[in-house]
Amino acid sequence: MGGAVSAGEDNDDLIDNLKEAYYIRSDLVERAFRAIDRADYYLDEYRDNAYKDLAWRHGNIHLSAPCIYSEVMEALDLHPGLSFLNLGSGTGYLSTMVGLILGPFGVNHGIELHADVIEYAYQKLDSFIKTSDSFDKFEFCEPSFVVGNCLEIPPESRQYDRVYCGAGVQKEHEDYMKNLLKVGGILVMPLEEKLTKITRTGANSWETKKIISVSFAPLMLPKHSTNGKPKSVPLPKYEVRTLQELARICIRHTLRVTTDGGDNQSRGRGSSFSVGRGLAVAGLHKYGPRFKRRRVHRRHCNIQSPNTPLLNHMVQEQGGCCFGPRHIHLKEKLVKGIDKFIGDQSTIHLHTLHRTHNQSSADVLTKS
Repeated sequence: MGGAVSAGEDNDDLIDNLKEAYYIRSDLVERAFRAIDRADYYLDEYRDNAYKDLAWRHGNIHLSAPCIYSEVMEALDLHPGLSFLNLGSGTGYLSTMVGLILGPFGVNHGIELHADVIEYAYQKLDSFIKTSDSFDKFEFCEPSFVVGNCLEIPPESRQYDRVYCGAGVQKEHEDYMKNLLKVGGILVMPLEEKLTKITRTGANSWETKKIISVSFAPLMLPKHSTNGKPKSVPLPKYEVRTLQELARICIRHTLRVTTDGGDNQSRGRGSSFSVGRGLAVAGLHKYGPRFKRRRVHRRHCNIQSPNTPLLNHMVQEQGGCCFGPRHIHLKEKLVKGIDKFIGDQSTIHLHTLHRTHNQSSADVLTKS
């Protein structure tokens, strides 16, 4: 499938062509596509074909055509804090784009049949995080992948807000796919040669929309184990973020907004991030569903001035900063942001924040 739009000279040119052809229709999806260079997910000897609107396969590695990914991303109707399951996650290209929209309080899981492809996906993910200029412009929900057949998910497994299947689904497996969805969730999959969007409107009610004609390889049917029983594929674990991770998210956001003056994502074109809102989504804020309002004794942070070894260490860990006239109050804002962040945690106290520069952040931030 593919060939619906002209080839681009580079990634941005390809995205321009997809917009012009109305495959990409929203700012969120456009920003995610521009943030990740499609060519980075190709083997070096095939990069010349990366900006053509064509699918690509080499061994077990496969990428759908850009026009297909565009339709999928638009149909999923993504926004921050959702849970996403990618069935046949492949190179991780789609999952990484989705993670840029879900933000730090979303859930981003993938199941892939081939272990070598998951290894390839993690290599590409690691490269994106370490080398991409786009990474620090987003609040990222890092994907997690497991090896297995997506038709072997235990029926008692958790359900998701958004599900995508990257292989052709036959009518006999339609109900199985639907049951992976929460009420209000959206499933996008190739069903009988049509890219189909299914919305779960109730416990037993659905809305179905055919998007475009597609041609996908069919799902691989499960193979029974030696004892004749079907295998079971455990989904990635769903873990609540630690205080250290939450503090890192807050600091990274404050650094980016202060040094860059706020990017499109924080100004409304992307996710409107706030720590309190994100924690409420995750059920960790004191006004969220998992906590009752109550009086809380708060231990004040032992920070006398912004020039503390810990804060300097945190700034360095985030890549350092060049403090010009625009950034004169960066550390003061960081201190206030951290203090407010810690104060919002109704059952967690910060102990011994003011420690030496050489101590690890894992020792600095601990639960009471």
